[in-house]
Amino acid sequence: MIEVFKTNCLTGKLEKTKDIVKGTWINILAPDNKEIDFIAKKLNISEHLLRYSLDLSEKAHIDLEDESVLISVDVPITEYQDNRNIYTTIPLGLILVKDDYFITISQSKIDVVTEIMNTSKEFEICTDKKSRLVFQLLYKIAAEYIKYMSYISRDIDKFEKNMQKSMKNSELLSLLDFEKTMIYFNTSIKANQSVLQKIARGKVIKLYEEDEDILDDTIIENRQAIEMVQTYGEILNGIIDIFGTIVSNNLNTVLKFLTSITIIIAIPTLIASVMGMNVQFPFNTGTIGFYGVMGVMLLVTILTAMFLKKSDML
Repeated sequence: MIEVFKTNCLTGKLEKTKDIVKGTWINILAPDNKEIDFIAKKLNISEHLLRYSLDLSEKAHIDLEDESVLISVDVPITEYQDNRNIYTTIPLGLILVKDDYFITISQSKIDVVTEIMNTSKEFEICTDKKSRLVFQLLYKIAAEYIKYMSYISRDIDKFEKNMQKSMKNSELLSLLDFEKTMIYFNTSIKANQSVLQKIARGKVIKLYEEDEDILDDTIIENRQAIEMVQTYGEILNGIIDIFGTIVSNNLNTVLKFLTSITIIIAIPTLIASVMGMNVQFPFNTGTIGFYGVMGVMLLVTILTAMFLKKSDML
C-alpha cells in the first residue's frame, strides 16, 4: 500500500494526495514487487534501498547511496498470540531521496507513523522540511518505547498477582515473553542510539539550527528509554529468581507433607503387621483384642501426628 501526503502551505495541515511531487511524504506499507518497482522508477532510486527495511531481521543502521539516505530504525509493536500481547520490534525505513522526497517504509503497520499522520499535538508537520520530519519521527519512536515500558510494567504487575494465586505453565511462558521483549528492546534502543549519535555529527543529513533542539530531545528521550529497559530488566530478573525460589519452596513443602503422611500411615501399618503374626500376644483373638489393637494404633497415630505438627512437619 502506498500513501502520499503533502503539507498544505495555506492551512499548514498534512493532507493526502495522489500525485508524487517534490516535497511529498510517501508512506509505503507491506509493498509488493510491483509497488517497489513503481516507486524505484518514479523516484529514480535502487530497489534494494527500499527492500532493506522490509527484512524483519534488519538492524538499525544508516546507508548512503548516491544522493539518497536510508535511516533504518527499530520500532516497538504489539503482536497477539494465544490471547496474549507480545511486544517486539520491527524495522522502519526513513529514506530521504535527494532533497525532493521523504519515504517511510515498513512491513507492518506502525502506530507512530499513523499517529504523526493523523494528529500532531506536539509539533507541526511540514513535508518540505525533511530533516525536521526525520527528527520528529525519531522523537516519537523514542517516546513510543517509553510508552511500551509502561505497558510492560502493567503486565508485570498483573503477572505478580497471578503468580501469588497459581503456578502454571502459562506463567512460565509469560516470563519467557517478558524476557524476550527486554532483549529485543534493549538491543533495538541501543542500536537506535548509535544511529542518533551518527546523525548528530551532521555528516549524514544536513542539520539546521532550528532542528537541533528536536534532535537533542530525541537523544535524551532515547537514553531515558535505555535506562527504563535496563531497570525493568533488573526487576524482571529479580522476579524470575523469586519465582524459582517460590516453586522450589512449594515443592519442598509438598514433599515434607507427603513424608509426614507416609510416617503416620507407616506406624499403624507396622503395628497391624506385627500383631497379625501367628504368635502369642497379650491380646486375645476376640473382639476385645481387635479393639485393643485398634486403640493402640489410634493412640500411636495421634501421638505421631502431634509430634510432627509440633515439629512443623504438617
